[in-house]
Amino acid sequence: MLYLFGFHRIGVVLSDLYFVDPNPNPGQEGAERGVRLEVRLLEQPAHEGTIYASRPIVIDQPVWRADLLESVSGPPGSFDRTHHHPGMRGWEPGSRKFEPDLSSDPLGWLAQRLSDLDGLLTEAGLDSAAVDPRDASDLRRAVPEIVDCARRLLDGVHAGELAAPPTEAVAAARVGWL
Repeated sequence: MLYLFGFHRIGVVLSDLYFVDPNPNPGQEGAERGVRLEVRLLEQPAHEGTIYASRPIVIDQPVWRADLLESVSGPPGSFDRTHHHPGMRGWEPGSRKFEPDLSSDPLGWLAQRLSDLDGLLTEAGLDSAAVDPRDASDLRRAVPEIVDCARRLLDGVHAGELAAPPTEAVAAARVGWL
């Protein structure tokens, strides 16, 4: 499942995710499941057609990512693999950054981080002038709804309804929109 919240130049996308890294770091072996959330740049390409024609929407490069993941072999709700990527290099994430507050209260931590778009952009190495001045306030107002979507996705993952593994055994996998 994929959710998109679009503002002016910033969007927030979130989806369930099942992941197996073929070359995991020590202590990160085994399948992971959970929810991935990204803050991304949005673009509206030139409109063609009549005033009634659908408009193209480009969900472009990520600037920040949070992975509310846990090992599949552990109990639901452990959040033992929960981390974030403060900066992205194009489409590639930087190193995983684990924080105690993120694992102990992932949704509270997420709400706090999304409420500070300027801080996220600074941490990602972007100038807030790259986005519309209304993005920060509009995102702040939408944080409760975004967190509610993340909660519903996590509930579906924990119930075994979302973030399902591939049907065959694999050495590497990424199942989900993000």
